[in-house]
Amino acid sequence: MHPRIAVVGCGQWGQNHVRTLAEIGALAAVADRNLERAEAFAERHGVPAMEPDEAIASPDLDALVLALPASTHGPVARAAFAAGKDVLIEKPIALDVADAELTAAVASKAERILMVGHVLRFHPVFQKLCATVAEGRIGTVRHIIANRMGLGRFLGMDVVWDLAPHDLSLILKMAEGMPLSVSATRRTVLSDATDIADIVLEFAGGLKAEVHASRVSPYRDRRFSVIGTKGMIVFDDLAPEGEKLALYGHQVWRDGEVFGFENAPVTHLPVSPGLPLDRELRHFIDCIVHRRQPETGADEAVETVRILNEASPLG
Repeated sequence: MHPRIAVVGCGQWGQNHVRTLAEIGALAAVADRNLERAEAFAERHGVPAMEPDEAIASPDLDALVLALPASTHGPVARAAFAAGKDVLIEKPIALDVADAELTAAVASKAERILMVGHVLRFHPVFQKLCATVAEGRIGTVRHIIANRMGLGRFLGMDVVWDLAPHDLSLILKMAEGMPLSVSATRRTVLSDATDIADIVLEFAGGLKAEVHASRVSPYRDRRFSVIGTKGMIVFDDLAPEGEKLALYGHQVWRDGEVFGFENAPVTHLPVSPGLPLDRELRHFIDCIVHRRQPETGADEAVETVRILNEASPLG
């Protein structure tokens, strides 16, 4: 028996949650401040339509998925926790650290599940990448490069807040810790806000990571590269199926003052099929049922907002 979950917010991404939860069999209601919009999706899936406040208070619901403007996530989530609901909040959970910390504290005090929707953490290719690195196949991780570039998405939020959260979540998972320092270079090109950003993070042990985000690039790039002492591995989300995860056994060595290197042929690693959003929502359901802390929980949610503010302060 699945927990009874309502989606609050029927925008572009909320619609995906509605459809996926319906396919899983866990969709119990659809809520939106535009009740006509909620009714259209609710009728399609045979569930009730509600106002957001009604969904928060409903005793017939166990949990909510919030896909709202980030500025409203905190107050809605905190009301849901107070009403005894578990909550998955789409990224980012807030626009400032204090708001994010308050939401996390309320969830903890209420003993409710707080999960943040970093969907790429549940991509089967990224999970295979993590498993391959954990096996030691590229040695010790020394550097991470994330490219997220393309044209478009001028949605009133700068490129750091719009695109960087995806890769920051992946980096935090790989680093298994929080950064010691964050620096960023931002550039306005064709809009009135940041269109291109380069973010550098430094972690304990010498690991560094860099995120390159652009919404004015003439080409698309969705690569996540991990460089180790014995090789390199790349998750290319735009590559054809079967070629999204590439292992390079490149070697670099030192002989006295001289460095040498040797290229190795690429090996494309097999990956089990699966849809990231389906896997994310099933993980949320598992956490609700078994009262487990989610893979993408409160600590990561707060730290991501902290990094975003350091890279691109709002206000």
